[in-house]
Amino acid sequence: MSVLVYLVPVSLVLLGLAFWAFWWAVKRGQFDDLDTPSIDILADDDKDPALRDTAKLREDAEAKPRDPHAD
Repeated sequence: MSVLVYLVPVSLVLLGLAFWAFWWAVKRGQFDDLDTPSIDILADDDKDPALRDTAKLREDAEAKPRDPHAD
């Protein structure tokens, strides 16, 4: 029974760490989009030129910041 004196605080600390890790993941946006990653794996970028072109456009847009005064 004396082992419970050690196990209860250890389990409470582990529970606190689990709650903190969950809170941290929610704040960082880990659970914002749960549907798209499961669909993205089905897209074969190498075989479909439309998807390949879209991926290239997305990469180009991310690489070059847009100038708001260019219009």
